[in-house]
Amino acid sequence: MSKPNDNPADPFKKALAEATKVMADDAELNVSYSVDPSGMSGDTMRLPQVSRRMSREEVLLARGTADALALRHKYHDLGVHSRYAPAGDMARELYEAMEGARCEAMGARDMPGTASNIDVKIQHEALRRGYDQVTTSSEAPLAVAAGYLIRHLATGRPMPSAAENVMELWRGYIEAQAGEILENLDEMIDDQAAFAKFARRVISDLGYGDQLGDDPDDYDDQSDENSEESAEPEEDPDSTGQDDSQEEEADASPEQAQEQQQDESQAQVSSDEMAEDEVTDETEMPDGEAPMEPPAPPPVSDADPDYKIFLDAHDEEISAEDLAEPQELERLRAYLDQQLEPLKGAVSRLANKLQRRLQAQQNRSWEFDKEEGVLDAGRLARVVANPTTPLSFKVEKDMEFRDTVVTLLIDNSGSMRGRPISIAAICADVLARTLERCNVKVEILGFTTKAWKGGLAREAWLNDGRPQLPGRLNDLRHIIYKGADAPWRRVRPNLGLMMKEGLLKENIDGEALEWAHRRMVGRPEARKILMVISDGAPVDDSTLSVNPANYLEKHLRDVIAMVERRKQVELLAIGIGHDVTRYYDRAVTITDVEQLAGAMTEQLAALFDSDPRARARVMGIRRAS
Repeated sequence: MSKPNDNPADPFKKALAEATKVMADDAELNVSYSVDPSGMSGDTMRLPQVSRRMSREEVLLARGTADALALRHKYHDLGVHSRYAPAGDMARELYEAMEGARCEAMGARDMPGTASNIDVKIQHEALRRGYDQVTTSSEAPLAVAAGYLIRHLATGRPMPSAAENVMELWRGYIEAQAGEILENLDEMIDDQAAFAKFARRVISDLGYGDQLGDDPDDYDDQSDENSEESAEPEEDPDSTGQDDSQEEEADASPEQAQEQQQDESQAQVSSDEMAEDEVTDETEMPDGEAPMEPPAPPPVSDADPDYKIFLDAHDEEISAEDLAEPQELERLRAYLDQQLEPLKGAVSRLANKLQRRLQAQQNRSWEFDKEEGVLDAGRLARVVANPTTPLSFKVEKDMEFRDTVVTLLIDNSGSMRGRPISIAAICADVLARTLERCNVKVEILGFTTKAWKGGLAREAWLNDGRPQLPGRLNDLRHIIYKGADAPWRRVRPNLGLMMKEGLLKENIDGEALEWAHRRMVGRPEARKILMVISDGAPVDDSTLSVNPANYLEKHLRDVIAMVERRKQVELLAIGIGHDVTRYYDRAVTITDVEQLAGAMTEQLAALFDSDPRARARVMGIRRAS
């Protein structure tokens, strides 16, 4: 008889775990249920939590997620996958999406019941990401659409409605670029290596061939050819030596012939050993001339080649919606709005002021002294005196900020907990809305660590015998609250994540700044502005306890110097109660968090100001009063 406090969901969770192990063909698989994002980590599978209510949505989502992960575990070979994996980010996203679709398609063929379960999971994720609201291909991720199309073509099943919306937006383009290759899809599904080569060809046809890296098959072919060439010269000397030995044996006495045969046998053994060494050496030398030393690994930081990371396998770059369920994000967002209701009016007034200044520039920007256009009132007296006077007209021009992207990089460290992070979140929200109205794209990023005092990186360091000066010794978490191309209405709840208990931990500013800079450099906009909001110097106890005390601070200075030197991005910073002017050339420090909204709007307005003197006057202020 069950106890009154037994969880009614436990029998279902146990049965699903056992069924998942059978489907994955791995009796040692560990299956757990968590509010954290679902996925695989080693031999542990995380499935969505199933509450005591056991709602239909929870049960179906858990089953669909379990089936998808089990099929990936069963049909996916990590070695083959890594061998053909592309080097570039976009190419790798396409490659991963297509491989996931292949595993699910094999499951749908061998175990048809999995297909409908996985459809529920796909629909849930597509709705959570707002794919049902997307209307243009620029808003839809190409990699996701490619994965959906591969699954659709391989199984013949229609995609769930929200996923189909994204797939159809890109389908025409994908089929136009790679339609001939897609016709052979059915022949590749069973063979992961063949499918990986197929995926690389699709990626190349879609325009990302430069991100594929070297073809591993070309290297193998070259190595085989070199091995054959190195073996060919060994045959003639052996045959010649054998003929000479036979002639000498015919002329010699039996005793001499026996001794000579023993000596030649020993010589032959030595010769064979040398030949094997030579073949081995030449096999390792594709050029056949000199040993090739393995290339030095690229530095982990473009700003400082000496900066080290002990272990980055557990770092993550993750979207805010993947760190919490939609219901939780809505709840956190409501809490954020309620907490900052008294401040909202002041922030909104400042945002409206910023918008008026931008729109004023947009409407009143002119090029003067033109021979045609609108009559310049300032030249009216000259025209009256002499109507033939040239250069008396003006022409309205487009402003540069139309082709601009602004990134807000927000410190998500534990010291920002409470009012500072709340105001930073609401200010980022209002500025994103304001700039979006003025056709300025905005990206909102956050940075922290996954654990206090080192996490899995420190555990690996301890198990490795505590080597000296290991470099950065914690697991990074870089969060994307709003992508530059994502409309504000779709990501509004994401900023509530900053209110999540336990999210804010330690801050490694240098790597976060380099990450944000790298994202911006890849953007197509002509002008790029990066604003950093922080309340202190970089701090990570695990790293600083086993490295020089200024290790993280030095790296931050090096990254800032690199950004300023390259001049691809305009960098400015706002310090909350902390003097960031000793790091950043263009910065302000505010003593009260209430000043944050005003400082952010004034700094951005100054950057867009058409009057260079006004811009210099505002940007020259190093400390807000």
